[in-house]
Amino acid sequence: MIRKALYTVGFAFWLAVAAPLSATPENTNPRDAPPLLDTIFLWLSANFDLPVPEHVPRLATLPEADLIAMRYGPEAQVALGQVVALYDETRRTIYLSEGWTGRSPAELSVLVHEVVHHMQFASGQRFACLGERERFAYDAQKEWLALFGETLATAFDIDAATLLVGTVCTH
Repeated sequence: MIRKALYTVGFAFWLAVAAPLSATPENTNPRDAPPLLDTIFLWLSANFDLPVPEHVPRLATLPEADLIAMRYGPEAQVALGQVVALYDETRRTIYLSEGWTGRSPAELSVLVHEVVHHMQFASGQRFACLGERERFAYDAQKEWLALFGETLATAFDIDAATLLVGTVCTH
């Protein structure tokens, strides 16, 4: 409990003084990450027993329509607002929507979610299905939001039923 309180104070201070994280292609070298990204790595490692990877992911922004096409295919009929970020294992890149600024705990939680996927991939974790992988990332995102008194429901209108559907293995 004390450790969680210290994290809350530290993150609140960080959010108050830090410039927003820029999602740019330049963030590609080992340990050449913005300090906030390193902070997220350390928080995830301490709270979810994920090893800090040797290389940081590349960060890039794309229009949301491109993110939807990457996630569901070019012919997908998915409403805007459904895909705000994704992790591409092949390119080791976190793609964030062009509107992402990182200026709120909710927006930062999106980055936390995608960093989990990078850490899962870098550590060689395997999952029975995509839903199992997502469940872990949503758990981390949920904990991050809780540090700031928010939930997936308050920040993104994701209720328990929606979360269950998105994280269950269907095979």
